[in-house]
Amino acid sequence: MKSLFKTMLLATIASVVLFSCTDLDEELVGDITTAVSVDAPASAGSGSGGGDALAGAYAELRNSGTANHFGYFSLNGIASDEMAIAAKGGDWYDGGVLIEVHQHTYSPTNGMVGSAWNGQYGAIGNINDAIANLDLDNSQKAQLKALRAYFYWRLLDMFGSVKIVTTPGQSATQSNPQQVFNFIETELLATLGVSAITASMDLSSSPLGLEANAYRINRYAALGILSKLYLNSEAYTGVAKYQEAHDAADYIITNGPYSLSDSSVSVPNLGKRPAVDSDPNTLTGYAAVFAPNNQGNPEHIFTVNYDEATAGGMNFAKMTLHYASQFTWNFQDQPWNGYAALEDFYNSYEAGDLRRANNFIVGAQLDFGGSAVLDYASDDGDPPLVYTPNINELQPNALREGGARLGKFSFQQFGRPDQNNDFPIIRLGDVHLVRAEAKARVVSNWSDAATLADVNAIRARAGVSAMSSLTAADFLAERGREMFQETSRRTDLIRFGQWTSAWWEKPTEADDHTALFPIPFDQIQAGAGLTQNPGY
Repeated sequence: MKSLFKTMLLATIASVVLFSCTDLDEELVGDITTAVSVDAPASAGSGSGGGDALAGAYAELRNSGTANHFGYFSLNGIASDEMAIAAKGGDWYDGGVLIEVHQHTYSPTNGMVGSAWNGQYGAIGNINDAIANLDLDNSQKAQLKALRAYFYWRLLDMFGSVKIVTTPGQSATQSNPQQVFNFIETELLATLGVSAITASMDLSSSPLGLEANAYRINRYAALGILSKLYLNSEAYTGVAKYQEAHDAADYIITNGPYSLSDSSVSVPNLGKRPAVDSDPNTLTGYAAVFAPNNQGNPEHIFTVNYDEATAGGMNFAKMTLHYASQFTWNFQDQPWNGYAALEDFYNSYEAGDLRRANNFIVGAQLDFGGSAVLDYASDDGDPPLVYTPNINELQPNALREGGARLGKFSFQQFGRPDQNNDFPIIRLGDVHLVRAEAKARVVSNWSDAATLADVNAIRARAGVSAMSSLTAADFLAERGREMFQETSRRTDLIRFGQWTSAWWEKPTEADDHTALFPIPFDQIQAGAGLTQNPGY
């Protein structure tokens, strides 16, 4: 639709609701008078993200902290070497909670740890209610059991020993990681109608469907969750299941209706500024996977349905961008100036890697009309806003424009506080890397021909040259470049034995007890029969 906008943008944030940890008393004023063409987001394509008996249960993917601040995304992201939230004076210090997570000094009283725990159990409780009380057919019940298994995978990955609760209103004894692993595996295998994952398995008796609706769990989505479980089995239980991870991923690639989002796939760039020639008209390939109008992307296998009006919960723009970046995209609300990528991670991309251009926002910032965005409270004496890859310090006085900003899930003009971008839980690019890694581990050769083929398919899409050989370190770096901002990095570092290593503002650790987060203090104090994880 085309409209004439004459908008006076005036935004003041004195306090931010929902775990906002900042004192953002910025006041920005701008005047825009122009005819603006705004394309509506694409429809959801095949299938639906809501309107059926399962909509409430699937909404728990949003409610559990998948793409917003102070829960699952935050805990897994800033604990890794991908990103951090630097304290800028009193802004974003939050009593040291965020710094604790980045430096792995978190304790059972850390609020972000508690939020992540509560988010997953809240989701499981609502799914249990749906299974017990809704009139569901076999396919619907299988979907909900697979969805519940996914949330238990999150709990296993973060906390290890947890309670397996499957009945509303009841509790359970604490299970060890092997028991939790067995539960998740058994539930997912049952939904697939098989007793084991093999190269020759027959899934024809599975109650799960084959429809390529990324808002619902089909056979391929369940296999994708299983492949992640098996890939990390050795880290969770001490027992390797790399062959099973390979076979699950291979089945998806061989039999599924999915394809990598390459140069043949593009969507309109909803963030384009008409006065800025460097803004492309379309987002293509990798960028299209994460765009605000990414619904129906051929790479999506299982995604979280986000919508700015009816399915909120993704607010990356507010979490990462400087306050003045409001004028670049004409956001309804002012951003918070928090999350930024670590410089070493940003520099891990080769020059010309299309993923670096897509995943990060760096350099001089321009407003909708092509003029420099100004930071009138600049702490470096230079008002034009320029995002620098370097962050001068984690605390106490990080520069306001320090750090490349998180841009993978790109933004749209006149965006609301919540974004439209669907968040992939399982996508084909990730599945290729799961298959590649699993094969390398099975044959004890990172330069195995099949492993290289999968890795180089991903690199070709990114516009970088093929690799002729690989090491474990090379693979971890390549996986990091592909999977940035998708909450996989912490798990990957643990699996590759790099969790205790030093990175920016985070020292080397004497042991790996922090690979599991502590059971929240209030859960222990409630007398719920939970034993704390070792080291806390």
